[in-house]
Amino acid sequence: LKEENAVLRSKINKLQILSETQADKMRKLVKKLEENKIKEEKEAQDLEAMVQHVEQNLQLMTKRAAKAENSAAKLRQENAQLQAELRNCRLEKEALWAGQAGLAAAKQNAEVALQHLLQVTTSSRASIRQLLSGAESLQLIADLLKSIDRISEVSEDGQ
Repeated sequence: LKEENAVLRSKINKLQILSETQADKMRKLVKKLEENKIKEEKEAQDLEAMVQHVEQNLQLMTKRAAKAENSAAKLRQENAQLQAELRNCRLEKEALWAGQAGLAAAKQNAEVALQHLLQVTTSSRASIRQLLSGAESLQLIADLLKSIDRISEVSEDGQ
């Protein structure tokens, strides 16, 4: 009985040592499990923070893209307006060049007309001088004829 008791005690001691070893392993595993849980929770929080950061960046980039699209649309519209204005300026320039050509032709025509007017004025002055000279000659002849008439009247009276 003592031997059995000793064998049983020995078994009990071995079982207690085994139990303590397993309990120790169990505590280590529980501790490791808790550490892993904490690590996973931290990783999940970090991942959630990263997802939120990415979402914020995505929203910001979406806003920037919308702003850029609006800006591009405004620039396209402004470009179209500037192109139309450029076409109008070119047409106006061509019209001005055509007007200047017409103005140059009108100026040349006016110069020719001025030369003709000067020639006509010069020749009409000469004609007026001739007319005045002829009128003076006619006046002189008329005066002579009157004188002759008087002389012949006096002669007829005095005979």
